[in-house]
Amino acid sequence: MSRLIAATVTVVVAAALAVGAAFGVVALLEATPEQPNSPLITYEQAGQGS
Repeated sequence: MSRLIAATVTVVVAAALAVGAAFGVVALLEATPEQPNSPLITYEQAGQGS
């Protein structure tokens, strides 16, 4: 019976840690500011005819 309780407690603690980590990652992702969507490289448009 003691091993069953220990296994149950271990599973519950592991699940709680996983849920806490997931919420922590989501909180960190939402805390970062939105990055501007500007291209790093731009090309000049050439004329239509050559």
